[in-house]
Amino acid sequence: MSFLHGIRVNEVKNPSRSIATIATAVIGLVATAPDAVAGAFPLDTAVKVTNIADAIAKAGATGTLAAALRGIAGQVTAPIVVVRVAPGANAGATATAVIGTDEAGVKTGMQALLTASAQLDLHPRIIGAPGLEDEAVTTGLVAVAKKLRARVYAAAIGDDRGEAIAHRALFPDARELTLLWPGVTAPYGANGASIPVPVAAVAMGARVAIDQAQGWHKTLSNVALNDIDGLTADVTFDVQDEASDANVLNASELVTVVRLGGALRFWGNRTCALKDSDFAFESAARTAQILADTVALGLIWAIDKPLLPSLAKDIVEQINEKLRALKRAGQLLGGAAEFVPDKNPVASLKLGKVTISYRYTFVPPLEALGLEQEITDEFFADFTSLATAA
Repeated sequence: MSFLHGIRVNEVKNPSRSIATIATAVIGLVATAPDAVAGAFPLDTAVKVTNIADAIAKAGATGTLAAALRGIAGQVTAPIVVVRVAPGANAGATATAVIGTDEAGVKTGMQALLTASAQLDLHPRIIGAPGLEDEAVTTGLVAVAKKLRARVYAAAIGDDRGEAIAHRALFPDARELTLLWPGVTAPYGANGASIPVPVAAVAMGARVAIDQAQGWHKTLSNVALNDIDGLTADVTFDVQDEASDANVLNASELVTVVRLGGALRFWGNRTCALKDSDFAFESAARTAQILADTVALGLIWAIDKPLLPSLAKDIVEQINEKLRALKRAGQLLGGAAEFVPDKNPVASLKLGKVTISYRYTFVPPLEALGLEQEITDEFFADFTSLATAA
């Protein structure tokens, strides 16, 4: 270095740090496929799928994997984490295999979805086991979803509306869960024949498509579906009729399928949360999950830094900037973060613990629009003068 008796200033570029929104459009799929190419889909192992057509070709003709992948592909192209399980000798044994185990850190069945972040650098946010649902499997998916902060889409079991509503009652407190009834069909059979398609797979694909096109704050409801050409059970629908099948199902927190504007669409915004819960809407539940992970992961840089007042101020400002950005994007109605002295006593600060509080308001869907139609004589007022005008 050349000699200098003085001060030398070197200008350096230091990009500003900001909180990035987490990736939301990643599917986690649990399926059976006895004839699958074992090397492509090893049992009880999380596998990354980016080429769905190739994955369908390797899935084999039996089991649920090929049909589920086809149902997803009809709606969207997206990264998928697949876990293949071996079917059991009966439905109960298959359900046990799908649910899987976590013993000494070795995970099987749907528990293997928990390994995807570390093994594949993919975090499943939309999960399901289309075609394999029963009470135990759906309960297991909800438990995994709580750990992943993910959304579960599952078929409600039942041959009619009443049975589907009874199935919904089995999950009184599951804000991570969206139940769907009835099933759907698509022209995926030989020579374009219409065949049943797992409705949960269609919903998972549609959820990703909505995330990509509109955002995670938009619910699944009232978006035209690709390919789907029919329902497996009758569902009456009239947007003004409270007694229609679709409205009765929605009132029971079931999402159904209706034809509107010439296209089939999912219809319903509700989760299986507790009655009168803050998380009754799908958008509320997803916002809570996505915001929690976005803020937490966006502040990893602060962990183990010296706990100075300036660090706490920086954390508050970064959260506030992210909340402002989400508001500008229309993904929140608003939000604010703050350092609350009463929540940060000296005893906690001495232990390296600081609590930053933030609050937000999610964007609800317009679920019920009221219109007032009135008949009036006021527009006869100038009838005669207009009729006799030269």
